[in-house]
Amino acid sequence: MSTATIAKPQAKPGKGGRRISLPVLLLIIAGVLVLTSIVRLISGADGITSTGQMSTALRLAVPIGLAGLGGLWAERAGVVNIGLEGMMILGTWFGAWAGYQWGPWTGVVFGIIGGALGAVLHAIATVTFNVNHIVSGVALNILALGTTRYLSKFTFEEAPQGSAKQSPPIESLGTFDIPGLSSWLETLNDKHWFLVSDIAGLVGGLVTNLSPLTVIAVALVPATWWVLWRTAFGLRLRSCGENPVAAESLGVNVYKYKYIAVIISGGFAGLGGAFLSIVASNVYLDGQTAGRGYIGLAAMIFGNWMPGGLALGAGLFGYTDSLNLRGGTTNVHALILLLAILLVFGAAYLAWQKKYVSAGITLAVSALMFVWYASVDEVPRQVVSAAPYIVTLLVLSLSAQRLRMPKADGLPYRKGQGK
Repeated sequence: MSTATIAKPQAKPGKGGRRISLPVLLLIIAGVLVLTSIVRLISGADGITSTGQMSTALRLAVPIGLAGLGGLWAERAGVVNIGLEGMMILGTWFGAWAGYQWGPWTGVVFGIIGGALGAVLHAIATVTFNVNHIVSGVALNILALGTTRYLSKFTFEEAPQGSAKQSPPIESLGTFDIPGLSSWLETLNDKHWFLVSDIAGLVGGLVTNLSPLTVIAVALVPATWWVLWRTAFGLRLRSCGENPVAAESLGVNVYKYKYIAVIISGGFAGLGGAFLSIVASNVYLDGQTAGRGYIGLAAMIFGNWMPGGLALGAGLFGYTDSLNLRGGTTNVHALILLLAILLVFGAAYLAWQKKYVSAGITLAVSALMFVWYASVDEVPRQVVSAAPYIVTLLVLSLSAQRLRMPKADGLPYRKGQGK
C-alpha cells in the first residue's frame, strides 16, 4: 500500500471544528476594512492605513512569518518547536558575522545554516533521545543566547565599529518599488478618501520599499503549502505528525522525516533571524529577536497550523509591532475605538449563538474600551510597546475554540512501537 492511501486528517465535529470558508473569510476582511476606514475618519488618525505604516508592517511581519513557517514544518511532523527563538538568535548572529565580512547574501546563507544547526540539536534531543519537546526548546533558547553573547566578545568586539553587543555595519541588500504602481497608490492613499485610500494604503505597502529577501519570504508561504499539501513528500511528512505508527506501517521512515522537518524549520527561523540583522537594521544587536520566535509560534497557532492563516497572523502581529515606529500613541488610540466596535459585533454573534454570559462579558469590555477612547487623546507609550504581546494573547484566547493541532504533535515516538 502506498503512502497516498493515508487518510487526511478530519476536523472534529461541532461548531468549534468548522473551518471558515473562503467567501466568509473575504467578507470578514472586507467588513474590517470598512470599519477601519470609518474609525480613521472619526479619529483623524490617517496613519493607521498609510502606505508607510503598511510597508513597515510588512517588513516587521517577515521574520515573524518565517519563524511561524519554521514552527509549521516541525509541528506538522509531530515535533513541537519552542526553540524557534534560539534558532532565530543563531540566525541573527551567523548572518551578521558572515554578512559584514563577505556580503549580505553570504550572510543570508549563513543565517539559514546557523538556524539549521540549532535545529539539529533539537532534533537529536527530541527525535533520537525522546527528550520532552518543551524542555529541549527552552534549553536551546538559553544555549543560543549564551553562545552568541560569548562569540560576540571574540568576533565583533575586535572588529571596526563593532562591540561585544553589536556587529559592524552590514552592506544593504537594497530595496525597490513597483514602477508606476507604487507612486500611484501612494498618491491615492494621500487623498484620504473613504475606503479607497485605505485599500490603496494596504496594497501600496505591499509594493513599496521592498527588499529582495521580503519577496523570497512571501513566496515561501505558497511554496510551503504546495510542498506539504500537494506532494507525496508532504503527505508522508504530515502523516508523521498525525499517526506515526500508521505511517511506519506503510513504509515511511518516521525518524528521517522528523529530522528533515525540524532542520527545515530551523532554516526558516534562521532566515528570519538573518532578515533582522541584515535587512531590518543592517547590524546585529544583542537581544535583537525580542521574542519574535515565540510570536511566530503564536502566529502559527492562530493560523491553525496552515500557511495562509499563519500569514494573516504574522501580518497582524507585524502591524501592531510597527506601531512602535510610526505614530504609535495616536494610531493605537484610534485602534482602541476599532477594537471596541469589533467587540460589539462579537457580543452580538455570541448572543446569536445563545452564549449570553460570554456576550455580556464581551459587551462590558467593549463599553470599557469606548470609555477609554473617549477619556484620553493619546495612550501611554508603554501601551504601544506592549501592543504586539497584548494582541498575541488576545488573538490566541479568541481563536482557541477553532484550533486543531496535528494529533501526534509533541507525543513521544519510538520506531516499531506499534508492533
